[in-house]
Amino acid sequence: MRLPLAITMGDACGIGPEIIASAFLRGALPGGFAVGDVGVLRRAAAIVSAPDRTGLPVALIERPADVAALPPRCLPVLVPPGLPAGLAALPLGRIDAIAGVAAAACIRHAVALAQAGEVAAIVTAPIHKESLAAAGEPYPGHTELLQAEAGAGPVRMMLANDELKTVLVSIHVSLRRAIEAVSLASVLETLRIAHVAAQRWGQVAPRIAVAGLNPHAGEGGLFGDEELRLIAPAVEAARREGIDARGPFAPDTVFMRARHTSDHPGEFDIVVAMYHDQGLIPVKYLGVERGVNVTLGLPFVRTSPDHGTAFDLAGSGRADPSSLIAAGEMARRLAAG
Repeated sequence: MRLPLAITMGDACGIGPEIIASAFLRGALPGGFAVGDVGVLRRAAAIVSAPDRTGLPVALIERPADVAALPPRCLPVLVPPGLPAGLAALPLGRIDAIAGVAAAACIRHAVALAQAGEVAAIVTAPIHKESLAAAGEPYPGHTELLQAEAGAGPVRMMLANDELKTVLVSIHVSLRRAIEAVSLASVLETLRIAHVAAQRWGQVAPRIAVAGLNPHAGEGGLFGDEELRLIAPAVEAARREGIDARGPFAPDTVFMRARHTSDHPGEFDIVVAMYHDQGLIPVKYLGVERGVNVTLGLPFVRTSPDHGTAFDLAGSGRADPSSLIAAGEMARRLAAG
């Protein structure tokens, strides 16, 4: 029998517990279980269950293998050590340090399970960066915390859907710092990580396009010389290593060229973007309900929805679980190789 998926609860005050409950209510995450607080997930199950039909049973499990003995449309919950008490009493839609402590505890335990070989992959529900900071965590987000807990080398963030995959050179830094982070070494490292990851999920020779940093990819140095000094040499170095890297291309057109649809096969399999918004806006524009965040470079598969905690929707029962479901499906595909 295949290993289960570990799905971390996310911020207890956001929509993470609700989208998990909604997905399990639909039977859309078979063979998965939540890492989190039973009270929080029971509250979420009550919120998303329609009053005119049977609700979603929440079952406490002690280990991932227990999932196999449970009936369908049941939400299994594994409580990690160190989880604070009283989480279900926290007001929804608000930043709270206790929720940050709980979110980090769930992530750390899921990593331990993945490293022990007890789960196939980790799917993470959204956390709130301010809650994480209020909890005293030194990490700005999921990616950095996962990297530290896994003891991993360099990692990169990929946002993907069925039409477009983008990998980022830098993640959660200011735009000024993101520009400073563009170097021959950082671009080459990103190309290596993207190439190896794509091979692991079955693409023997992935075609990787590289976006420029400046308008028109610098226009031969007229609008900036980073392409000439840093990005193009990184592409050439990657090609000498056998990586099918191309570019740098104008960032205002390369994503359209890479987009794969039924009537327009994409020219590229992956686009390497120079900074966070450059790479994420094109994918999110195609629909946040379809986008999946994947961390490349970890020793296990980790995916997540491409949206945040949506405090304005928390408690309403209207949060759409589609991106979480897509994250679970992609985690299964990537874990299967």
